Amino acid sequence: MGFVIGVLLVILTDQVSKIWIASHLELGESIPVINGIFHLTYIQNPSSAFGLLPFSNRTFIIIGIIIIILGIIFLSRFARRDKLVFYSFILILGGSLGNLIDRFRIGSVIDFLDFRIWPIFNVADLAINIGVFMLIIHYLFCQEKPPEEERPEK
Repeated sequence: MGFVIGVLLVILTDQVSKIWIASHLELGESIPVINGIFHLTYIQNPSSAFGLLPFSNRTFIIIGIIIIILGIIFLSRFARRDKLVFYSFILILGGSLGNLIDRFRIGSVIDFLDFRIWPIFNVADLAINIGVFMLIIHYLFCQEKPPEEERPEK
């Protein structure tokens, strides 16, 4: 149940922020929060996070659905054993669903977090990237190592 609530909180935060931006800014409008450093800039991104992959909306919908299915399968088999992995998948799945909702609703993703030195992104992108970073940290530093006598010889 905690997993569902966590995913819903990520989706809610993402969607409320996007709805607020779309209702308060014109497409392409930018408002400086910290002038020259951080702006709220409303764009609709038909591409991937940070505009890196130029695939069609249909391709991103299919990729999003596959990520969600694989994430749920992985979560049900492995993530409950480790809290870091559990929370990572909450962020990844919540972010993936948040962007998927946009793709179904408007055919692209609303982006608005503009740090001027990086492509404009949104809360869902942030959640996905933090979740992936947490998984990398887990697999690099947090896995239990087998006792010395069980380690294979070099």
